[in-house]
Amino acid sequence: MFLVHVTTEGERWDQLAWRYYGDAHRYLPIVEANPHVPITAALPAGLTLAIPILEPEPAAEDLPPWMR
Repeated sequence: MFLVHVTTEGERWDQLAWRYYGDAHRYLPIVEANPHVPITAALPAGLTLAIPILEPEPAAEDLPPWMR
């Protein structure tokens, strides 16, 4: 299942991951779902991207608080 996102000038993969997943480091699923888009630092305006709907990562209760 995917959401659709149309880029604005200068958006970045990590910004999209933050917007949709709350974690800028989770950009790889977005990149992999859009093999037609070159991996560049900034995206051009007007691209239609598929944003995969991911299952939330479970909170690891056994981790120290600063790593949760």
